[in-house]
Formats: sequence, structure tokens, C-alpha cells
Amino acid sequence: MKKYIALSAVAMSFVVASSLNAADDLNGMFSEGKASGQVRMFYIDREYQGSAGNRTHRGATAIGGHLKYETAELSGLSFGAAFYTTNELDSRKTIDATLFGKDSDNYSILGEAYFQYKSGKTTFKGGRQKLSTPMLADDDARMIPNLFEAYVLTNKDIANTTFTLGHVTKFAQGTFGRAYSATPTATNANKLLSATAGYSYVDSLNQVGSFENVGTYAFGEKTDGITMASATYTGIQNLKLDLWNYYAHDIMNIIYGEANFSWKCLIIDALKPYAGMQIIKEDSVGDEFGGKIDSTYAAAKFGVKVENFDFSFAYSKTGDNSAAELADGGVANAIISPWGGMPAYTQGMVTRHMFIAGTDAAKVAVSYNFKDMGANLTTVAYYTEFDMDANSGYGVERTASEAGFDAIYNPQVVKNLQLRLRGNFPRGFAESAAGKTGWDEYRFIMNYNF
Repeated sequence: MKKYIALSAVAMSFVVASSLNAADDLNGMFSEGKASGQVRMFYIDREYQGSAGNRTHRGATAIGGHLKYETAELSGLSFGAAFYTTNELDSRKTIDATLFGKDSDNYSILGEAYFQYKSGKTTFKGGRQKLSTPMLADDDARMIPNLFEAYVLTNKDIANTTFTLGHVTKFAQGTFGRAYSATPTATNANKLLSATAGYSYVDSLNQVGSFENVGTYAFGEKTDGITMASATYTGIQNLKLDLWNYYAHDIMNIIYGEANFSWKCLIIDALKPYAGMQIIKEDSVGDEFGGKIDSTYAAAKFGVKVENFDFSFAYSKTGDNSAAELADGGVANAIISPWGGMPAYTQGMVTRHMFIAGTDAAKVAVSYNFKDMGANLTTVAYYTEFDMDANSGYGVERTASEAGFDAIYNPQVVKNLQLRLRGNFPRGFAESAAGKTGWDEYRFIMNYNF
């Protein structure tokens, strides 16, 4: 709480200092502001596998997006706000809940409402805003993204280096979190799946569309928020280093590190190899509202680009649970990510089992850009596989897999329009005595930015 008060005091000092000279130009600050936004239409259709009597076919179509206004800067100070909305166009008898709010209703939210102050190479931003960091992120996979109440200071005074210091107090789950059926009465397996896939351990189905304390949202216990710090370095040619630390008060400390490197092929000039490594270490702290956590995830990827073609392979490993840790719910050695963070190299479009304890995961992907053929079209195909340990905490021991594709087209005749067709085909997503769960899912998304 003291850190939150201190950051608020710094922010208020920026506002007061700037307002001393603001009176004469205040009208221009707003009249020279800019409006922007996006209109989004989303169609989704999912048909589950299984016998005819048990097969579920669900889908929906929604339209919405966001409208944003940002003032011009006045002595380094500016303000911004954004309104988000999602509205049903049509749905089947069995609705796809991931496009809507609680009870699958339409909803709207003032998702961004912030002030920002810039001085030299330092920026402070406070209030409701979008965040895109490894373990706290917008995860904009459906209609409305995750949003945060946060206070973030960024500095670039040192060449090729970016420092970030921030404190996050509240989290507003977007519509995608409703893909996971964590509720207060759900099984531990369902809760674990939600918490390792980016969302709440206690209730991801109903906590949507409102700003909640980050601890209350994740584990049902109010906390003093999440303090984060990071450093990004790009001073070595073709190398990027990222190091993040997140201290979720009375829940856990998260360390995230990543290195990405590319180089020239000495034998074939056209080949452009690249590689990456990432590691996540989590340890419970304070009152341990998330239970005992001592987990590690490590991953590596290798790829090669040849003109417009890109091929990559990635592998990851999450630490194992013991039998005793399994009996305690399976959380201990899983990577818990309840605030939208999903940076894993080995994640599928919908299958995110790589953070479950004792999981070995691998992913192969190929992409091709058709720009040299005169088309603004990029296509991707991939296959992922997840081998889960018997003590994973998520059902019986098994192997899950997912194949899929993604095609993104930006037509030249309509500037700022993007058309996207996606498909995913998980097999063995879940398994019980009754059998395995899988499905065929198709999505069509239209985004128009203005």
C-alpha cells in the first residue's frame, strides 16, 4: 500500500507542476487531441468431437471494438480515455461465451482513463490502461482485451536500454477468460487449467467486465497489488535481452527472462537463422494466498527465415509435481499466470497446457508472406504437442495436441481493414474415464482501424 501511495504522490506532483502553466493553452490541449479506434466483428464456430448424443456445437457472432481519445501534450502532460464494447449479432442455441460478458450478455466498459507525463526520455502513465508485458498482458484474443489499473514509469536515458518500474492494483478480465470454466464450485483441474492459461483460479467465468483487485480476482483475497520492474537491452547487434520481476504481494514473486538472437548464415546468404531462450521462476511469498508455489519453466526455440518463408521449432519443460503436491491441488510446480500473461514459445492457439506441472511441450510452425506476389497476405500453420506427467493435477496422464492455421489479409482497396481466418483442432485437450475432449474451431475476424 505504501508503494501505491508513493507512486500516486509522484503522479500528482507531475500534474500540479504542469498545471501551473496550463491555463492559457488548455483549450488547445483538447482541440488538438486525436480520436482513434477499432471496429471489430468476430464470428466463431466450434464443434466438439464425441458420440452423436454428446456432441456440442456452439458459436456466436459479435460486433464491437473501442473508441479512444487522447489529448495533445501540454508541458509534457496529456490525458486519454477509451470505451470498449461487445454486442451480439447472432448465436446458436449453445452460445460461445468467449465473445460476451457475464451470463453471455453484451457489455461496455470504460477500459482506459489515464494521464501521462513526459519529460525527456522518461514517461509516467497512471490510471486505467492496456499493458503488454510477459506476465501481465491484454491477451486480445476475442472481443475485449484484459485491462489494468496501473502506474508505470519508463526511462530510456541509458543508450539501448529501457527501464520500467510500475505498480498494478486492479485487473479487468476481457472476454477470452470465459473460455475457462473456473468457478468457486469447479474442480481443482478446471481451476488449474484457468490459472495456468492466463486467468483466475477462483472464477474466470463470471469475473469479466469490471476492475477487481488483482488478488481478489486471482485467488479471492485482496492484496496490495503487483510491483513490477524490468530492463530491456538491445546494445549488441542482433541481440535482445529482457529481464522482468513481478512481486505479487502475498501471492508470489515471478522472474521472467528472455534472450533473442539472430545471425548470418556463412554458407547460404539467403538463410537467416534465429534463436531464443526464455525462463520463468515463481515462488510463493507473504501469506501465500495462491498456495505453496515453487515452479520453473524453461523453453528454447530455433528458426530460419528464407526470404518470405519462416520455419521454427520450440521446446519447453515445466517442473514436476510430487504425489503430495498433486494431492494439494497441483499448483505447486505449475506456472501460475492469472493476469493474462502468456509469453510461452510452445503455446497453441487455445491449448496452453505447457504451464501445467510436469509438461514437456513442442511446437513446429511455418509461415509465408505473399507480399512479393502482390498480396498483403500472411499465412501460418503449426502443430503443438503436450506430454503431461501423471502428477500434473489436470486429469489422468495423457498427451494433448493441437494443429491450426492463421491467415491475415489486408486488402489494398480498403485502407486499415484487416480480414483474418483462423482454425484450431485440439485432440486430447482433456481426458477422463468418459473419454477425450477435442474439437474443430473456425474463426473469422474483421478489424477496421481508424
